[in-house]
Amino acid sequence: MIYFGIGLGGIIGALLRYGLSLAIPAVSVIHFPLATWITNMIGCYSLGWLSARINHNEQIPLWIRTGLGTGVIGSFTTFSTFSVEVVRLLHENLWMPALLYLLASAWGGWLSAWLGWRMGALQKEKKAVRTT
Repeated sequence: MIYFGIGLGGIIGALLRYGLSLAIPAVSVIHFPLATWITNMIGCYSLGWLSARINHNEQIPLWIRTGLGTGVIGSFTTFSTFSVEVVRLLHENLWMPALLYLLASAWGGWLSAWLGWRMGALQKEKKAVRTT
């Protein structure tokens, strides 16, 4: 059942990522790969939230938790595209946009994951208070 959850989640995540890449235009003025960056920030936030909120919730079947994390978020985010975009920027001698993209991705990803974790933990705490 876990493989089914991962496969189904992978399909959903890949389709969401492709749809987002079509919806967000490239910012050609500053050569910043905005669609990939936004996708990865959403993914970092979502995985942070998921990890804090439901990853250890035994009431939610493991195949669903794994399907959401590894399947949906894993196929939605893209480290390989990020890496190739940095290489492309460097190859085109666009050092400042490459550095900006690297820093915005690293710090933005960390911050997004942290915020997601905090929001998930906060919601978990509020739910625990309501049920007691």
